Amino acid sequence: QMSLHHKSQKTLDALFAHPISMNIEYSKVVHMFEELGAEVEETKKNHLKVKLNGHEMTFAHPHHKNVDDKNQVVAIRDFLKDCGISPE
Repeated sequence: QMSLHHKSQKTLDALFAHPISMNIEYSKVVHMFEELGAEVEETKKNHLKVKLNGHEMTFAHPHHKNVDDKNQVVAIRDFLKDCGISPE
């Protein structure tokens, strides 16, 4: 697995944290995806489409600066796992 810059590694760690972290900055999540080599595309309906390691996921922009929906954090975490990515 590729090594991430410190900030993206912290974002990745936060996404996998227990209990679920509620203060993960959305822009940092996007940056982390880009650093992982994902194809990131804004869609018209305020969604982000992410393609990584043969997997694809679309999720909505949060209404605030942070990803503040537990289900979305879990969905991003599961997507990363599917792509073979974990904090270790």
